[in-house]
Amino acid sequence: MKKIKTNASRLLDQQSIAYTTLEYETKDGKIDGLSVAEKTNQDPDQVFKTLVTQGSSKQNYVFLVRVADELHLKHAAKAVQEKQLTMIPVKDILATTGYIRGGCSPIGMKRLFPTIIDETALQHDEIVISGGKVGIQLKLNIHDLIQLTNAKTAPISK
Repeated sequence: MKKIKTNASRLLDQQSIAYTTLEYETKDGKIDGLSVAEKTNQDPDQVFKTLVTQGSSKQNYVFLVRVADELHLKHAAKAVQEKQLTMIPVKDILATTGYIRGGCSPIGMKRLFPTIIDETALQHDEIVISGGKVGIQLKLNIHDLIQLTNAKTAPISK
């Protein structure tokens, strides 16, 4: 079976960063984070969703939080020194990131946006993130992800 390559996996290959591709079935329509964790047999505490916001300054930011958690907008705004953050509309995700809802990876977006990962990720050697396509997840070392995306960590979930 041919391995599916995405922008995210190509970038990881290019940087010689080790990762594991996890594929899951999407025909049932269940592509929420908890369903994806279950389908890929991963601990939900290690599976992170990618959320894209816009600050008062009109700057976009990328946040990663565990799939069972929510982004705490006030804490997230504080982490990036913005007065206020709002989630970008679903209709703008593709134009902003190059990815679609449910397949938005923090790796390989159109631009490298300031990225903040919830500090809970540091409890694990590896975390699971979107692979850049619905049905594909990538498991990789948290420190490799931080380095590749120039991310910072902060308490941003609730």
